[in-house]
Amino acid sequence: MAKRTIVAMPGDGIGKTVLDEAIRVLDAAGFEADYVQGDIGWEFWCKEGNPLPDRTIKLLEEHKIGLFGAITSKPKDDAAAELDPALRDKGFVYSSPIVGLRQHFNLDICARPCKTYKGNPLNFVRRGVGNTIEEPEVDVVIYRQNTEGLYGGVEWSDPPQQVYDALMTHPKFVKNFSHVPKNELSISTRIFSKNATERILRAAFEHARKYGYRSVTLCEKPNVIRETSGMMFKMAKQMQKNDYPEIELWNTNIDAQMMWLTKNPEDYGVIVAGNMFGDIVSDGFAGLIGGLGFACSANMGEQVAVFEPTHGSAPKYADYPVSIVNPIAMIASACMMLDFIDEKPTADRIRTAIAEVIEEGKVRTYDMMKMTGRPDVIEKGAASTRQMADAIIAKL
Repeated sequence: MAKRTIVAMPGDGIGKTVLDEAIRVLDAAGFEADYVQGDIGWEFWCKEGNPLPDRTIKLLEEHKIGLFGAITSKPKDDAAAELDPALRDKGFVYSSPIVGLRQHFNLDICARPCKTYKGNPLNFVRRGVGNTIEEPEVDVVIYRQNTEGLYGGVEWSDPPQQVYDALMTHPKFVKNFSHVPKNELSISTRIFSKNATERILRAAFEHARKYGYRSVTLCEKPNVIRETSGMMFKMAKQMQKNDYPEIELWNTNIDAQMMWLTKNPEDYGVIVAGNMFGDIVSDGFAGLIGGLGFACSANMGEQVAVFEPTHGSAPKYADYPVSIVNPIAMIASACMMLDFIDEKPTADRIRTAIAEVIEEGKVRTYDMMKMTGRPDVIEKGAASTRQMADAIIAKL
């Protein structure tokens, strides 16, 4: 069988470091692939006015599969200030390249598993009956609609007159905002389409059926955001009734869910939400399994898929003489890629190796040792990024 070609997109900050370690683990596990580098991130915004160059788009169009490290994103004015002076005032506007990837390739299905590793000192604990200490097992997969909602990018400051006139046809806008000068308004839209909503709901129910989860929880706010959340809840009820009667459908509001996830996280299985609420609840559950150093994700469309840790680029750590960041989220994201391309036995071997290293407890990165992320944590016994990857490879 011919080798696969994977588009490796290190991005910014610690992205390159963790991506390199993930590829080392893939090599050690026997996964054979050719890796081509895709340019993406802050460097290319500053030099070219485009953090997602067309050459990277073309690589993904050709090879279909990408592994992505991390990016740096900054507010509008800060981004403009760092653009090459030769490119300023030429109409370049920064936008997140990972959001751009999702929208260009319609990577509308985002899956973010959050599963407890036995022996992880960062696992969530709570007080039980008789002042006992309980450590509930978390095994949740969040399905997040990835291309619409508040991240759709349809927004304005000082909206164009035709947009303002359209908004003035809504009685609540007239009542609450008509007294505000147009140039003092900033407006972001939350748009849900039926087709995209149907796809993310079905992906969640199919995952629950395939892996034996008893429930799918819709985590939105239909009692207040009546049109978008309301449509999603209505479609979920109909889908569950017609196609998945053996799976329970639960409905939670995002605010209440953030309370309940620290009261009874073991009760939840698959959670499905729109873009913003899916982002929020997945970070909440990631905190229960040790934080973003353990949080992996997949962005999947009909033709292309990109796999990434959910953490950021942590630029201050990128300059340390020895990298201290936890590479497990990136390595676990690579495992999700293996699942996607029907290399699940290899993915399971790597996951088993990760679990064994964590349970054994001899090799722990600074976050697992509850240290502040300083360069001297290595001297205090924390494992470097490379040492953690070495330990996983040794278990393989």
